Amino acid sequence: MPIQHTRSIVRAALMGALDRVPTRPDPILGLAVPTVCPDVPADVLDPRCTWLDPQAYDAQARRLADLFAANIRKLGDAVPDDVRMAGPRVR
Repeated sequence: MPIQHTRSIVRAALMGALDRVPTRPDPILGLAVPTVCPDVPADVLDPRCTWLDPQAYDAQARRLADLFAANIRKLGDAVPDDVRMAGPRVR
């Protein structure tokens, strides 16, 4: 991702410009992904579309979701329920 887009996303997040924009749920990680961001093309906001091989993105996203789930299991009861429920849904 070009550094200009990264900077625009971080700037928008810090300034609150993403607080009320439309989002879509990431099907693997469960994140609310903004569909618009000032000074960032919409296609850049869909991480799967930025990969040359969308199936490779899916595999890497599932791997990341598995790592999150393993950490949550390792931490056990120390993880609050709201944090546990906000994490990726690993099938």
